[in-house]
Amino acid sequence: MKIQIINGPNLNLLGVREPEIYGFSSFETCLEKLKSSYPEIEIAYYQSNIEGEIINKIHETGFSFDGIILNAGAYTHTSLAIHDAIKSVNTPVIEVHISNVYSREEIRRQSLIAGACKGMIAGFGLDSYRLAVEAINCSSLQIS
Repeated sequence: MKIQIINGPNLNLLGVREPEIYGFSSFETCLEKLKSSYPEIEIAYYQSNIEGEIINKIHETGFSFDGIILNAGAYTHTSLAIHDAIKSVNTPVIEVHISNVYSREEIRRQSLIAGACKGMIAGFGLDSYRLAVEAINCSSLQIS
């Protein structure tokens, strides 16, 4: 099984950016834990602050991976282009957010990509990524 994790803008600053919201751990620490917890799964990671590069990665992996975990960051609320990219590929996409977007500013409560995704996990900190891996890995879940 192969899972692609894609993180969007400003998520390269996890651990230092607004730690009261996003915590004190870097994503690299989370990624190491995921890889050690799921050695049977090939987990690839990509981060970009640029919308077009995120779209390119969805296109690149959206036909050959078993699942994509996407934290599009602020593009979640603004990018119809990412929505369209998700709809264009075969691989199921799980939308992930570290914070509970519904307990934050009004603008963060609307996702332009949610309708194209298989599901969404939000509000469990970096553990949201583990929950997404579990959703993709769960044999009883009809994800494709």
